[in-house]
This record gives sequence, structure tokens and C-alpha cells, in this order.
Amino acid sequence: MKRLLCSVFGILALAIATLTPAFAKSKGTVYYLVPTLLDEFQTGSVSALELFLKQVGYEMKTLNADNKTDAQQSQMNDVIALKPKAIILAAVDFNALKPSVEAARAAGIPVVEFDRQITATPSDFTSVAGTVEIGHIAADQAEALLKAKNGAVKGKVLQVLGDPGDPYTLDIQKGFEEKMKAFPDVKIISLPAMQWEASNAGTIVADQMLANPDIDLIFSHAAHLSVAAVASLEAAGKKPGDVMLMSSNGAPVGLDLIRKGWLNVEVEQPLYAQAAAVAMFMDKVAGKQEIKPGDYDVLGLKSVVTKEAWGPNIKIPGAAITKANVDNPAFWGNQKPPTDTVKSVE
Repeated sequence: MKRLLCSVFGILALAIATLTPAFAKSKGTVYYLVPTLLDEFQTGSVSALELFLKQVGYEMKTLNADNKTDAQQSQMNDVIALKPKAIILAAVDFNALKPSVEAARAAGIPVVEFDRQITATPSDFTSVAGTVEIGHIAADQAEALLKAKNGAVKGKVLQVLGDPGDPYTLDIQKGFEEKMKAFPDVKIISLPAMQWEASNAGTIVADQMLANPDIDLIFSHAAHLSVAAVASLEAAGKKPGDVMLMSSNGAPVGLDLIRKGWLNVEVEQPLYAQAAAVAMFMDKVAGKQEIKPGDYDVLGLKSVVTKEAWGPNIKIPGAAITKANVDNPAFWGNQKPPTDTVKSVE
């Protein structure tokens, strides 16, 4: 009987291993170098990447640079010595990390750029939101908000950027301002919140509300910056609706501000899809195989892989969140991870 039970359990174990190959044997370890864990997008990216990479058979370890360029450079050196299957990098400073990317690839370790695009040197794959397009969407929303308030597309906009060393914020600024050029009666004041620090954003808003009390709209490039903006507005005696607000990453705090009436629009950055795309192409990356340009479906979003000077690049669209659709579980800010299982691209 004991032999029979052992035989039965052996058959069951073999069947389970056959049905779930991703969990039967790891394909290796991938390191994710995250710039900071101070905001919910970054903490969410760790969970999402770990979830999707596990589905396609990879273990993931994370190193946090605490927004320090030198720390991330040191981490890159340490990880290169460990010779992982691949490195996923969200750079603190895209210029400063260029030599580290080159060193990793020279050592035969593929590098994936996640969320923060590095264009100055080739990488093996880049997964980003359509950041210029996020700026375009924000401009469309600003146009509608200003017209509804002032009867025409005119007024004053305070644009609170993130750190100027991050291409994410620079691309959003580019998209936003190039579309707003069509409206010469809109004055845009653009100032950076260094290191993406919320306290810096709060200071900017407090100072600008004194210097420019007629500001109609504040557009922050991340939801946690809008939290600080709201605190400054409250300290100035403002109430929800007195000054219009927009953000551009879709974090839970942003969605909460929409529900509370402070925030008019949150333009989502598609975190889940960006992470899923990395997992979908990881076999190609780790195997140093060609990634073909074209249209791909990533968690139901039509995404495009292009061949750029810096390597294969997938761009994933965002969406505008308002009071009308804020409870949609598809938005990552509602913290309901997708139940979809990703598969490796053949």
C-alpha cells in the first residue's frame, strides 16, 4: 500500500509539474533596480513585475536606490558580478546610468529599461508608457477644463514636473506643451519638484499661489505631488473646486483625491501592462533573440514595438480617469491586480 501511495503521489507530482512548467523549474534570477520606494507606482511596479515574471518562470530580486544615483551605480556593479539572466533598470538618472548599462551588456548581461527610457545607449528591451501621449491626453483634458471654467481655452496653468533628470516627466512636459501651443491665451508656469519629493511640490504650489493667485489649474506629473499640492491649497484656505487639479500616473492617492473632489483628472500610466510586457518578452531578452517590431496585445491594450536606435521599444497607452470612471478595476490605482496570465512571446 505504501508503494502504491508513493506511486500515486509521484504521478500527481509529475502531472502538476507538466501543467505548471513556470513553477516547476526556475529559468533563473532577474534583478530589478528600482529608483525609489517612496511612491505607490514604484512599490506597485515591484509587485507587478514579480507577479508576471513568476508566471513565465523567472525569480526576481529587487534593489532600491533610495533616489541616489551613486547607490544605483554601485548596485549595478554588484549585480553585474552576480551574472543574472537579466537586469531590469528604472534609472534614477538616465544620463549617469549609461556607463552602467554598457558595462552590463559588455559582460553579456541583457538590460531591460522599465518605465524610464534611456536613449543614449542601446538596451535589450524598453517598456514604457506613451509618455508624450500622456502629455497629449492631459492637454486635451486641460483644454476642456479651462473652457468650461473660463468660457474659452484661456487662463493660467501651474505645471509641477518631477525630477528633470527623469525622461518620464520631460516627455510628458513635451507632449503637454506642444499641444497647448494651440492656445496662446494659456500661460504655463513649469517648475520641477526635484527628486520627485512631495515636499518640493508643496513648496512650489504654496509659493506660486502667493505669486500668482489667479492660477486656474495645477498639473502635477504624479499623484503624490498632487497630495502635497492639496495640502498647500488647504493651508491657503482653498476648498475642493477652487483650483482645478490634474495628475499623470494613476496612483491610489490620486483616485482618492478624485473621489474627494480635489482632483479633476488623473491620466493613468499603465503600470500593470508595462510590467506584463517585460515578462512577455523576457525569454527573448534572456535568450538574446530578436524582438520583432509590430502590434502586440498587452493585457488588452494595443501596444506597439518599434525598433529604435536604443533597441526594441514597446509603448503602451494611458487613459484619463475622472469621477465618471474612477472605480474601474482595470486602473492600477484601485489595487486590484489583473487576473490575466501572461505568456512568453514566441
